[in-house]
Amino acid sequence: MDLIDSAPPASAARFAPGRGRTAVLDRTRTIEVAVIGTGYAGLPLAVAAAQAGHRTRGLDLNEFLVAQVNIGSPPVDTVTEEQLAAVSGLLDATTDPAYLRECSVIAVCVPTPVDAHGVPDLGPLLSATRTVRDHLRPGQLVIIESTTYPGTTEGVIRETLEESGLVAGEDFHLAFSPERVDPGNQRFGFHNTPKVVGGLTAECRTRAAGFYRELTEQVHVTRSPREAEAAKILENTYRQVNLALINEFAQICHRLGVDVWDTIDAAATKPFGFTPFRPGVGVGGHCIPVDPLYLVHRAAQEGLPFRMAEQAQRINDSMPVWVASRARDLLAHHGTAVRGARVLLLGVTYKPDVADIRHSPAEPLAAELLGAGADVVFHDPYVDAFRARGRELRPSRDLPADLATADLTVLVQRHRAYRDELLAGARLLLDPSGPAATTGTSPS
Repeated sequence: MDLIDSAPPASAARFAPGRGRTAVLDRTRTIEVAVIGTGYAGLPLAVAAAQAGHRTRGLDLNEFLVAQVNIGSPPVDTVTEEQLAAVSGLLDATTDPAYLRECSVIAVCVPTPVDAHGVPDLGPLLSATRTVRDHLRPGQLVIIESTTYPGTTEGVIRETLEESGLVAGEDFHLAFSPERVDPGNQRFGFHNTPKVVGGLTAECRTRAAGFYRELTEQVHVTRSPREAEAAKILENTYRQVNLALINEFAQICHRLGVDVWDTIDAAATKPFGFTPFRPGVGVGGHCIPVDPLYLVHRAAQEGLPFRMAEQAQRINDSMPVWVASRARDLLAHHGTAVRGARVLLLGVTYKPDVADIRHSPAEPLAAELLGAGADVVFHDPYVDAFRARGRELRPSRDLPADLATADLTVLVQRHRAYRDELLAGARLLLDPSGPAATTGTSPS
């Protein structure tokens, strides 16, 4: 089967047993919507489709993920157990793609990573596309939600699907609509986040937009899939560049003896022309460290360097190294050598109050400290196991005691569990996220 496993890393979170379904799945209804890849982005879409009344099925190679969905226990934190229970009669998951031929709408929500050299890896997306091709029938709507560079949908995706003998825009509809899932965001979810849609033809645009209007409050239609693909990358490049700006600004403020947090708060009083971003250990997740590289790669193929994104990537990638150097200096200032020092990392996920460790800046920070000879311990209420430099870090089992005994505690992510009264028990605390990190724009 030419599909893709969209499950999160096994160490990312603890999965509580589901309480079971509250209704019997109606298997007599024709499946209307298929979602390939039922992970961080795909599962919210599948739930939204079911909430709109569509009989929906998720498709994934990961049997554990499929089983979790089918018992009503979400394997990712972008969907709640209550949401799954509410659509239990309309949504299930499977590893068998045979049913794709029955569906009216097929959405592809698989990962689009980069390799070790920052080159886009379209392998998962093309694998899923070949699965759709092998089951494609006339009249279906195929939507790509996986982030990719402009021209992918109209190029290699279309070409692969047309190997079925069907013609895009004539025999079936083809569109691109980038996912906009923000794990941990309590204000904006699938229903109230505007959906961007670009179709291959005017009829493709109309049909795809009509589908999403059943699921969301607002749909914005672009001229073609290229603009929709580019919009997703622009959104995350904007964040990448501004985070790089504030991260480098923080380093300069530190050298000049300027309070960067007070400076940001002062600038944020301007009611126009300024959006506050806040520095931290680095950036993580699947979007900011990855998505801009797709356009960097595509632009380079045309001989056009995307210099701003490239430099921003370098600055953000350097932050864990800079924070490690600050940790060494702070230890030395208090008469402790980094070699042999016990360093406690608080919060190893890529952003506060989520269970996602993808591209977490805690990993390169821990690697730097381990390389300097430190004994690195971690604590995170969302994570059971964490590795750096190929080593399994020891988790803290008694946080108050470890705070009191560690030579240095580094607050990597300000989870809500890390209240000021708890942090006050630290023997020595380094807080790169700053005293105001719980307001404004998150550094991750």
